[in-house]
Amino acid sequence: MKKLAVLMFMLTGFISANAQTVDEIINKYVDAMGGKDKLASIKSIYMEGTSVMQNGAEITQKMWKVDGKLMRREISSSMFNMISVVTDKEGWNQSQRTNGNFEPMTAEMVTNMQSETDCAGPLFNYAAKGHKAELIGKEDVEGTECWKIKLTLKTGRDITYFINPTTFYIDRMATTGGGFGGGRGGQGGAPRETKIDYSDYKKTDDGYVFSFKTTIVGMGGGLFFEKIEVNKPVDPKAFKPEVIQ
Repeated sequence: MKKLAVLMFMLTGFISANAQTVDEIINKYVDAMGGKDKLASIKSIYMEGTSVMQNGAEITQKMWKVDGKLMRREISSSMFNMISVVTDKEGWNQSQRTNGNFEPMTAEMVTNMQSETDCAGPLFNYAAKGHKAELIGKEDVEGTECWKIKLTLKTGRDITYFINPTTFYIDRMATTGGGFGGGRGGQGGAPRETKIDYSDYKKTDDGYVFSFKTTIVGMGGGLFFEKIEVNKPVDPKAFKPEVIQ
């Protein structure tokens, strides 16, 4: 009985230490991104960037976020146009596939993508948001042994973050299904894992830190943001399944 008590004490200590280590890393990430007060002050974001396809075609992406209420992404090129709108209640997609019409997303798609309405990101105040974080070791990301943190959202979907041990920025994010470009398309229609690398972190004139380059692993190129604006007014039309002129 005494040995069992000692074992339970050691196990509890291990769990506590592991949880503390996870929070320690996440807290350093929060500090690197400007600190709690700065992240909590983000109520809306507008991002605009471009990428170049292998054939030389230029793609423009615009994205609006209103914290907990909206994520609108517009992607356009000479070959195609796509718009996705997700609110705290519903969502729509528009593309050539839908003949230019806005079609409602399924409830599952909306649920999976609603984490993208979080302006500060799901890691910030994760416990208060109902998420769970777990440190699952380290993994190489382009030559850097990054901390690997698995975040289970309150919806049940998992996101894995790879945090640089020197800068404490997110170097890579991986998710399966819905949001962040994830979806179905694996073998047998199974959810496909999508990995996105983040780099070129900069501080805006008003003191907010963002990654100004994102790259979907395996697709090359990258999306370069030329404009990031925080807490600017958002056109109410952005919440609707319609084209903004």
